[in-house]
Amino acid sequence: MIHVQFMKPFYTKVAGTKLRLVFAYQYFSITKDEEIFHFIPIEGKEMVIDLNTMQIENLSDVFVFQRGNRFIRLPLYQLLLVSNVHEHLMPILENASVNVQPTTTTVKAELNEEVESIVRALEEENLERLIDDALAVRDEDLFYYLMMEKQKLGEGFVS
Repeated sequence: MIHVQFMKPFYTKVAGTKLRLVFAYQYFSITKDEEIFHFIPIEGKEMVIDLNTMQIENLSDVFVFQRGNRFIRLPLYQLLLVSNVHEHLMPILENASVNVQPTTTTVKAELNEEVESIVRALEEENLERLIDDALAVRDEDLFYYLMMEKQKLGEGFVS
């Protein structure tokens, strides 16, 4: 088992709902078989985390740790599986997610608008299909009723 000895991001940036944690020399170390290996940024050097889902997005990035002339190369997904990195990540994520709440509500509002737009488009398409069906069976009453509904639907939504 690999144990995270020390983990402190060299640089942290929140952009929208993404949190970037950039690591540098001596800011990240692990122990394996009671030997300390220090992070070296020769391949992967950052974690990108979606603060809405709390999921790491760049799981295939490889983190390299060194002790003398020996190296440990771990893809981020494997580091998450075989170590206690979660214990070190949680305080960082909790601190960052507190600062992101206004952005999250903005994203939710935008998402609600998009959902409403999609529902509106589906309702309009459904009415068009029903009007076509009424015309196909020559049901005049249904046709006029659906045309009134279409007009109401158009008046209810201002683009």
